Amino acid sequence: MDPNIAFAFGTAVGLLLGVGVVWAWRYSERQHEDVPERPEPEVPPGADDVLAVLRSSVVIVDAADRVVKASAPAHAMGLLQDTRLESALLRDLVRLVRRDGQVREEELTLDLGRGGQRHVLVRVAPLTSRLVLVLVEDRTTERRVEMIRRDFVANVSHELKTPVGALNLLAEAVAEARDDPEAVVRFSGRMKREGARLTRLVQQIIELSRLQGDALVDDPYEVDVAAMIETAAERNAVDAEARGIEVTTRCDDELFVLGDGEQLLQAVNNLVENAVAYSESGTRVTIEAAAEGDEVRITVRDQGVGIAEAELERIFERFYRVDPARARSTGGTGLGLSIVKHVAASHAGQVEVWSEPGEGSSFTLVLPAAARTREHDELRARPQTAPIQEVRP
Repeated sequence: MDPNIAFAFGTAVGLLLGVGVVWAWRYSERQHEDVPERPEPEVPPGADDVLAVLRSSVVIVDAADRVVKASAPAHAMGLLQDTRLESALLRDLVRLVRRDGQVREEELTLDLGRGGQRHVLVRVAPLTSRLVLVLVEDRTTERRVEMIRRDFVANVSHELKTPVGALNLLAEAVAEARDDPEAVVRFSGRMKREGARLTRLVQQIIELSRLQGDALVDDPYEVDVAAMIETAAERNAVDAEARGIEVTTRCDDELFVLGDGEQLLQAVNNLVENAVAYSESGTRVTIEAAAEGDEVRITVRDQGVGIAEAELERIFERFYRVDPARARSTGGTGLGLSIVKHVAASHAGQVEVWSEPGEGSSFTLVLPAAARTREHDELRARPQTAPIQEVRP
């Protein structure tokens, strides 16, 4: 073949191949531009549905430690600060899991600012190559209940041991003083007081164990509030007179609540007993009951030593005493206010308290009012028409 012809033929084939490659490249680019880019989703599909049913607080954190998803409980607990985790301890756990990919579970005590201090169980695990899952289960209530139960057992043991030990010592003293009638009388009197204290303590423990479920009373009946507060005043009259304290009562007419009369009387009696025990000689304890809307408010007010604000949150705890020395001298068990709280709850009510050191205290038992069912109450509720007077010119 002529060299010139061969050269021309090769050049033509090369040009054709080049044009074909360029056209194929441009076609590929156009096809690529026509397909929209699909960015990798930040959170896996279905994550929102899972977060909505979990009881634990859930937070998902990206590679920049930025929160990309959080459940409602996480916000309520105060785990977030803007787009970051509030706690440095949680942030450190997230970094450790991101570094080695190992699932970690720890119990922590977190200071969450507005959320307060919380005892939590934390599980941190890698969710994807970029995301880390943080599960936080609030165990503050469980920890508090466990602590209260442990303290209750320890306190019961201690409180029972004190009068039992005293009775044993007094019995030995009586045996040794059998030839001294005056000593026998003195020791037997103390034995009687310690025995009464032990009996009262056991009764209150039994009553508290029965009430602690806060279940509503099974067979409520109409309780006369006026008679109840008069009975409570009479039960404490001797102690009040011995201490030089005046006890007065005031109650609206025909005031009734539905419930267990014995439990309600015990609650009011405990309030009056505490008021007398923590009042000084020459002061007054007032028991008042009045209707307010659909509620009956029974208030026991004293002019005693009062309670500091820091103590108010704990006074309804079992065996807690504001003044332990005074409680021992008066035979207090530290269970009275706890019983009041549970009685109120079992009657669909509540207890309100106000106190100032040096000015006294006021405890109010708030209960739902009973419907007036007696005939004279129905008659009294009917509107009375005034007699028609004849007008003469």
